[in-house]
Amino acid sequence: MDRSHDYQGDTFVSIFARIILFIASCFSDSAIAINIDRIELPEGFSIAIYADNVANARQLARSENGTIFVGTRRAGKVYAVVDADKDNRAEKIHLIASDLFMPSGVAYLDGTLYVAEVDRILAFDNIDQQLNSSPNPRVVFEELPKDSHHGWKYIRFGPDDHLYFAIGAPCNVCQIDDPYGAISRLNILTGTSSVVARGIRNTVGFAWHPRSHELWFTDNGRDMLGDHSPPGELNRITSRGQHFGFPFIHGRKTIDPDFGDGVKVDEFVQPELELGAHVAPLGPLFITAKQFPSEYEGNLLVAEHGSWNRSKKSGYRIMRASFDDDGRVASYEPFARGWLVGQAHWGRPVAMLELPDGSILVSDDYAGAIYRITYQSQNRLAP
Repeated sequence: MDRSHDYQGDTFVSIFARIILFIASCFSDSAIAINIDRIELPEGFSIAIYADNVANARQLARSENGTIFVGTRRAGKVYAVVDADKDNRAEKIHLIASDLFMPSGVAYLDGTLYVAEVDRILAFDNIDQQLNSSPNPRVVFEELPKDSHHGWKYIRFGPDDHLYFAIGAPCNVCQIDDPYGAISRLNILTGTSSVVARGIRNTVGFAWHPRSHELWFTDNGRDMLGDHSPPGELNRITSRGQHFGFPFIHGRKTIDPDFGDGVKVDEFVQPELELGAHVAPLGPLFITAKQFPSEYEGNLLVAEHGSWNRSKKSGYRIMRASFDDDGRVASYEPFARGWLVGQAHWGRPVAMLELPDGSILVSDDYAGAIYRITYQSQNRLAP
């Protein structure tokens, strides 16, 4: 087998140009025009701005009082977004913390906001009572690498009340050992952590199936193998300690040209679904509430953040996965699109959060906004 590098026409100049474009896009902020009318949704669904001027909005979390907490990556800030009059449009944005090290991940449990920097996890206790102040956090866990390459964290509490987090590979592709390239969980009471799964290049989103409680996660494939390779991944963890193939294999059968010598496909857990190359799949969300039509219940939404290293852009949308009776992915199709117009994008969806009424919030780190997606059937509109 020829395992030489296949860059499919990429040259150093074109790769460098794409990197420059990516860096430029990262420094866009909320001055971007929010073209909400361009978003296309299935019939009966609508989308509106929940909050704007939330620069680089990434992961979302919600308190019992309805406060929406927002992490950021490049902004170094954590926000609290408040809809005090309950009109589904936030009026107040509080700055909870600033000058943090890529505090992308946020999670909430029992009155405490947890924030993941690259190298540590912080806790802001009684956070809803401190929105107007600058609360002092306590350090929950600081045994994390300081590498910023794929170092920003997605965090979320599991059904076991452990705090789950991922540490990406500190490279495009390289040999890795624990704690890199893994999803781990933290006991917030004892401060002890353990690895849940390995062989994961860079997951920035995971969710638990509402019935089986199995952990599903997205993974971003390596770069520099051309426009169409390798695929992104949607994965499912069925037992602890599973290995998902990085850096040896990507997707179901793409052997890595640098690290794949002698490996066999069946040595690793294969993805439940191969996604498009370079679409950058981020936050997944299982639909559990009843506002959406019944055929959406239990479906999985995936935010495809969008490509930066492809000759023609892809992603910049939210996809919907449905499942068969055996729990396997039966279909994968666009749910919300319109952030990409031709080859120009004005937004990049990142993470989603289901509200108690069944509507869904979506963060956009490029436009600096949070959107709310709702459903209202024609029957409900009838007098």
